[in-house]
Amino acid sequence: MLVDYKKVNVYQADALILSDVDFHVDEGEFIYIIGKVGSGKSSLLKTMYCELDIEDEDAETAEVLGRDLRKIRRKEVPSLRKEMGIIFQDFQLLHDRSVEENLRFVLKATGWKSKQDINGRIDKVLNAVGMIKKKKKMPSELSGGEQQRIAIARSLLNTPKIIIADEPTGNLDPETATNIVALLKEISLTGTAVVMSTHNIPMLDKFPGIVYQCEDGHISEITQEYNTK
Repeated sequence: MLVDYKKVNVYQADALILSDVDFHVDEGEFIYIIGKVGSGKSSLLKTMYCELDIEDEDAETAEVLGRDLRKIRRKEVPSLRKEMGIIFQDFQLLHDRSVEENLRFVLKATGWKSKQDINGRIDKVLNAVGMIKKKKKMPSELSGGEQQRIAIARSLLNTPKIIIADEPTGNLDPETATNIVALLKEISLTGTAVVMSTHNIPMLDKFPGIVYQCEDGHISEITQEYNTK
């Protein structure tokens, strides 16, 4: 199991956002987290990559990629994140360098040394998201959908076991949003789990997955309420 939460409480500062969270992710699963603004979706995702801490005494189980988040040390967080892909609504690309250099920066920062290996990996992930022809472009020369594809390519660089995507289509038009979710769904079919928070409810029918809802301080699985054919 990639993520195993049992009886986890999620706090933002000292405020309890979600209580008694039971949430699980297995290899290759495609998971939506839905709910109103402020319901705890982003906070839950942030606990998975240790942007928010899980208090030791609150959780029965809080494991991500084999790490016990109740006991993880700050120096161990980078190695955990290296096994993940994290995608944000606002892309978070470095605007002073090209697409290729954005990806090169991440690979070097995560320990890649060989120029040949780095160049090969960059081309592979850009091909995977249909953006190989844009690798010399600056982010400012790309549309929002293209920037999000680059962000997805960046998330794939270290062959993650899980991709965490926080409202990845929030700033995109409907057609582009559909294409982005289709790409994430395709990635999940290769064995990489995808956990995505979204307000884009029509996607749940177009690209069926497991559905969790954050509401009134709790999270529950409501997959059966949606088309799961």
